[in-house]
Amino acid sequence: MLDKRTIGQTGLAVTEIGFGAGTLGNLYRPIGEACARAAVDVAVEAGIGLFDTAPFYGYGLSERRLGDALRGRSELVVSSKVGRLLVPDATQDTSGIRDGFATPMPFRVVYDYSYDGVMRSYEASLQRLGLARIDLLLVHDIGRATHGDAQTEYWAQLTAGGGFRALEALRESGAIGGFGLGVNETAICLAAMDEVGIDVVLLAGRYTLLEQGALETFLPACVANDIAVLIGGPYNSGILATGTKGAGPFHYEYAVAPAPIVERVRRIEQIADAHGVPLAAAALQFPLAHPAVASVVPGLADRDQVEHTLQLYLTVIPDGFWHDLRGAGLLHEDAPIPTAGQAR
Repeated sequence: MLDKRTIGQTGLAVTEIGFGAGTLGNLYRPIGEACARAAVDVAVEAGIGLFDTAPFYGYGLSERRLGDALRGRSELVVSSKVGRLLVPDATQDTSGIRDGFATPMPFRVVYDYSYDGVMRSYEASLQRLGLARIDLLLVHDIGRATHGDAQTEYWAQLTAGGGFRALEALRESGAIGGFGLGVNETAICLAAMDEVGIDVVLLAGRYTLLEQGALETFLPACVANDIAVLIGGPYNSGILATGTKGAGPFHYEYAVAPAPIVERVRRIEQIADAHGVPLAAAALQFPLAHPAVASVVPGLADRDQVEHTLQLYLTVIPDGFWHDLRGAGLLHEDAPIPTAGQAR
């Protein structure tokens, strides 16, 4: 059984490893219905209790598949997202990959972070999931990394336009257990903390074995405000899972990794090899040492990935590995590190 950690003041507890269901939306490649169902079934049977999805993942496909697999099961925490509405559109070309998803779903995305947009997105997600409840609702991809100059408009929808007010109303009514952000940048999270009492942030790629800039201001703010952090993208788009020994290309931040990133990972990998540590195990376990982090949520596409992830989670990593990383200047001096004696 996986250990659990609490989500702020919500009363919810999540397992230290979650299931990122972007893969169920046919992320980068199609996966069959049976494969998707088996991945979720194996995860539940193994004790994984947190499942994260979004309307954007496969234009609704991930939510449909996840709901079908989870319906009738209890004591699981489901998170989904708001900010994008799916609009039926018969002109969409569903034969290829759109926004990274090989999905047959005939929809296009319209951004809407307003009160009405949040409520409509929430209700539509319940219908696609076919579930009576969404436990955590996250504002998806708000920030300049996604929106550029349009960020000012979308932020105004969340604030003056009532998006945050809608989330507060859902939480106060008990319809959801808590809310927060699902993003890959930290500055917008700090801005949100100044606006509203959020419970949780799903942060992708910004606190990993490869980069720890979130230690400067974001993570201390989460500790001070009792905000739980879910870590998405623990492998930084793949390079911390594959390592650098193959022919490449190696992927980082949804693209081919630049040479300095490849070299930094190569140095980490060399120390891992010296200690007999799988690089992916170190990447998966590292964020869990921080007191703000409640769960690490990798994308999981099939039963083999689920089983392999649980093996990585249970791998015993010697303390010397972390100390050697820090000594080589490859870990932030303030980063908490796991200890080999921690119970699993």
